[in-house]
Amino acid sequence: MGYADLFRLDGRRVAVVGGASGIGRESVRALAAHGAEVLIADKDVPGAEETARLAAAERPAPGAGPGPGPVSVHRLDVLDDVAVREAAAQWGAVDGLVVTVGANVRKRIADYTPHDFERVMALNLRAYLTLVQSMAPGMAARGRGSVVGLASMRAFQVEAGQSVYAASKAGLVQFLRTAAEEWGPSGVRFNAVAPGVVRTPLTDQIAADPQWYEAYAQASALRRWAGAEEIAGAVTYLVSDASTYVTGSVLTVDGGWTAVDGRYEPSL
Repeated sequence: MGYADLFRLDGRRVAVVGGASGIGRESVRALAAHGAEVLIADKDVPGAEETARLAAAERPAPGAGPGPGPVSVHRLDVLDDVAVREAAAQWGAVDGLVVTVGANVRKRIADYTPHDFERVMALNLRAYLTLVQSMAPGMAARGRGSVVGLASMRAFQVEAGQSVYAASKAGLVQFLRTAAEEWGPSGVRFNAVAPGVVRTPLTDQIAADPQWYEAYAQASALRRWAGAEEIAGAVTYLVSDASTYVTGSVLTVDGGWTAVDGRYEPSL
């Protein structure tokens, strides 16, 4: 393959679970723009349909090659194990799986309830078990595939109120590393992207507090938040042939936050 084609995904099928908004939406747009056929799986069908519309509207620069790959919408509740397995069987062979679903409940440990704990752990960690069980064997049978999960800088650096979220993301990193070991001999790669502070619906609570928002902006080396589109490039890289020898890794996309050790303790 020529270097000019390293990031092209023509002829590849990629499922993006959680593609109705935020990082998932921008990942769909980026993957489709590079030629992939993208399956958007989400409970939020109207949001997924809007993502599909945006992806289809992408137009390549003059001389940059063909237009976006086809995009389809599939309703999926990732916590319904039967539905996940049925979806995987319906989709058939895929070349990539990107999982961007997630939840966070910001409370101090003393205030956490079992319901809070189970909600965060279910979406941020347990959902990966059924998704990987359902889709990795098909990749292994074909001898190739790439699975990308969305972790967080909180997997490595914590703050008050982020206990269960941080634990779930640290657990996800280790889960994906173990999957990389188990399916590596079959040619299937597993990696995590660890964003810093990104403006998505998941960070609405922070955005609503000007002091909190600005403190987070100043905590990274770049002194600003990321847009969801700035994470999509990392996802595309890990799905593409540009990363064929990358597995069991965590790609940190945090504006240098963990490098400069930015700290802020919000009032909870």
